[in-house]
Amino acid sequence: MYDVVIIGAGVCGSAVARELSKFKVNACVIERDEDVCCGTSKANSAIVHAGFDALPGTLKAKVNVEGNKMMDALSKDLDFAFKRNGSLVVCTEEEGLPKLQELADRAEKNGVPDVRILSGEEVKAMEPNLADEVIAALYAPTGGIVCPFGMTIALAENAAVNGIEFKLNSEVTEIRKTQNGYVIVTNKGEFETKAVVNAAGVYADQLHNMVSDEKLEIIARKGEYCLLDKTAGGHVSHTVFQLPNAMGKGVLVTPTIHGNLLVGPTATDIDDKEGINTTSEGLAFLQAKAGQSVKNIPLRAVITSFAGLRAHEKGDEFIIGEAKDAKGFYDVAGIESPGLSSAPAIGVMVAEMIAKDMNLEKNEDFIGVRKGIVNPQELSFEERQNLIKENPAYGQIICRCEMISEGEILDSIHRPLGARSLDGVKRRTRAGMGRCQAGFCSPRTMEILEREVPMSVYDITKLGGESKIVYGVNKDRL
Repeated sequence: MYDVVIIGAGVCGSAVARELSKFKVNACVIERDEDVCCGTSKANSAIVHAGFDALPGTLKAKVNVEGNKMMDALSKDLDFAFKRNGSLVVCTEEEGLPKLQELADRAEKNGVPDVRILSGEEVKAMEPNLADEVIAALYAPTGGIVCPFGMTIALAENAAVNGIEFKLNSEVTEIRKTQNGYVIVTNKGEFETKAVVNAAGVYADQLHNMVSDEKLEIIARKGEYCLLDKTAGGHVSHTVFQLPNAMGKGVLVTPTIHGNLLVGPTATDIDDKEGINTTSEGLAFLQAKAGQSVKNIPLRAVITSFAGLRAHEKGDEFIIGEAKDAKGFYDVAGIESPGLSSAPAIGVMVAEMIAKDMNLEKNEDFIGVRKGIVNPQELSFEERQNLIKENPAYGQIICRCEMISEGEILDSIHRPLGARSLDGVKRRTRAGMGRCQAGFCSPRTMEILEREVPMSVYDITKLGGESKIVYGVNKDRL
């Protein structure tokens, strides 16, 4: 019998798990995929929103602003990449100026600091590559960029170190109410628990509707993106938004925390909750639309495209808290943008609800800091040489595009919740994220996984499930 079972190991589920580990609690996280950060949390804009877009008085506005404020300390404590590069919402027509002022008014009501409207001349001095048609912009200096993989993995690792169990490759098929709580049925067996946290992304409505008569409806909203090479990373230095509409904040252009340039997303409501394919129409739309705010984007430098799904709730609001007719069942549902920004505050909010309802005691042994994977490229020459002397694996470069060493890959495998797939290694180290998109380093990474896990090369996958790399080869010849 668990005290709490969290369903979903995305950024919100992991944030709740970490905050719950501050209490004396017997808890686990159940995740259907082979790793943490495999759903919405891995395919998004990687933006920490300032908080000027959400309607004042909404839960979205509250947790966005609170989560933004938490990000500096959290990134320092858990050692993941975060930068306040500031954001701009550009206006290209006189008719859009009232909307820009409305956003500035929202920012003031939401408590977003230092937001102001800039003239066309002022904003183009900050960003010379803005489109010639830009006549004004809203500037929010507290906007930022983050590594969504690094953030989610850091939260999950820290939760695991503090005693939260993780059950991966475990898909929930049924939830039943019992006298003492709930039975959660998975493909790996049944789990009994006093309380449930439903952080299942686009599937949160299905889980909620198993136990509650007050039904939820989550719409999968697909967003397609283009990622450009690091040679294009300096094309803009701020996150550049277009004026938002009913489907979201429009197509943005932003540097990434690792020096690439990102363009996207589209916004298309779809029926398929697994529909993460890109389309020629979507990518063509991106390229045309992005040019309306930023000129001369070097689109020949695109190295990959991808799509993610946002969990859009029909009422356009975050659903956070205990279901009215299902005691002990806590929803974290409808978490679309600004979900990544809000996750730290959501974690605190839900953990405090549960701690109060279950009368949990503080965990005096809680470890609040975590050290990430050492990146030799960020060290001084002398520090790097000393590291390689101590462990020669850091001198063996496996991924040439990103200059990732064998030492970093070894660390990604052997640390808490270690990588067990090519994408698991990629999310933790960036091996395979560069210009060649894993064309060079995959075989060497597979050799390291086979040796270190250990696991058969036949069982190594790209991203879990049946995405195996090696088929129909005589193993004696390998």
